[in-house]
Amino acid sequence: MRMSKLRADVQALLYLLPFLIIYFLFTIKPMIKGVNMTFYKWTLIRKMKYIGWDNYSRMIHDKEMWAAIGHSGIFVLLTTPTMVILAIVLAMIANRKSRLQRLYRSVFFLPSVLSVAVASFLGLFVFQPYTGLVNSALHLVNLLPENTEIFWLTETNLSWIAIALITLWWTVGFNFILYLSAMQEIPDEIYEAARLDGANDRQIFFRITFPYLNPITKTITMLQIIASFKVFLQIYIITGGGPLDKTRPIIQLIYQTGFKKNDLGYAATMSYMLFAILLVLSIFQYWLNNRKGANA
Repeated sequence: MRMSKLRADVQALLYLLPFLIIYFLFTIKPMIKGVNMTFYKWTLIRKMKYIGWDNYSRMIHDKEMWAAIGHSGIFVLLTTPTMVILAIVLAMIANRKSRLQRLYRSVFFLPSVLSVAVASFLGLFVFQPYTGLVNSALHLVNLLPENTEIFWLTETNLSWIAIALITLWWTVGFNFILYLSAMQEIPDEIYEAARLDGANDRQIFFRITFPYLNPITKTITMLQIIASFKVFLQIYIITGGGPLDKTRPIIQLIYQTGFKKNDLGYAATMSYMLFAILLVLSIFQYWLNNRKGANA
């Protein structure tokens, strides 16, 4: 019995070995190399000299870095709750039996197939002053006076709103599909029994639908937090991190430090700070989910 189990384990390891080798070469080894870089003055050309913990000391006192982390945090707070709520609402609309059901599903999902560059340039067109779609629509319905323009992309608060709206429109389709799949797994008999007992739509949602969606909601929330903290390209294209770096996220600062300021060692140090933040958030979310499950 032990020999057959050992043989099965060896066979499984042999099947896994090609993946493990590739994973080590392209994931684990670069991570180890990245940690090594944090202890050196490292440029795009070559490793300069060993500087010990200087990059970490510099990072702790770097106001630009903490501001960039704060900007990423703002983006997380703007997009994560609204993304979850919007995805649930869209999934409920598309899950109802209707002649337009297929149309709803296509329209809600299609933006997510666009690349980030295409979605960002569309966002630039939509929020441009004078010729942009949003300002033109506001002029059309007389919500914006003639000869008055809203500069969405040059004022800090408005820039965050524009970036969040573009991101929601572009990425909500993936979460929408997850929620729609989860809703279709709920047995129709439960809804029929609830309606026979006199439950209204609000009661059905909060007593049946939402509890069934709780596991997928936890997963989507965690994935969305991580994805939002890693935001870069749409902000880089839409505002460039402006005005005055007020929308610059941590990933953009890491990119600028490494490839524009030619300081890969310090850029690597900041990237591991971001990794630590995401790791702590993931552990906290895992602990919170387990605690809620135990209390339930």
